[in-house]
Amino acid sequence: MSAPLIVPGDLGDPRVLRLLEDHLADMFATSPPESVHALDVSGLQHPSVTFWALAEGDALLGCVALKQLDPAHGELKSMRTDAAARGRGLGRLLLAHVLEESRSRGYRRLSLETGSQDFFLPARTLYLRAGFVETGPFADYALDPNSVFMTREL
Repeated sequence: MSAPLIVPGDLGDPRVLRLLEDHLADMFATSPPESVHALDVSGLQHPSVTFWALAEGDALLGCVALKQLDPAHGELKSMRTDAAARGRGLGRLLLAHVLEESRSRGYRRLSLETGSQDFFLPARTLYLRAGFVETGPFADYALDPNSVFMTREL
């Protein structure tokens, strides 16, 4: 089997759509609707957003997006690893890709919003290990007990 590759994501690919549907289903199953900030396909098609897929052969293993908030600040969005592929370090691979892309764009900061529930503990742990620190709301977010806001200076 070939090594996983991160490629521009095709938002019309049924494999991508299934992964995003699974992502949104988990978000709505875990958080109140007003606290779900995951982007749907139309949100990922916005010109400020770049979307990538993680593929290994014909299998789609994950995805991630980067939203430009301003010329110096990006936001990590829609990071997801397929449930069957978890535990392989693919989240670290996706995060490293977005950090590298953020630096190449000249961003000075990368921020994210994730859930405060136990379901999100693996994600929060990954971000902390990658140098993110908890912070307050950024961009259009408001303080929410169901959200954890994190940022990393680049």
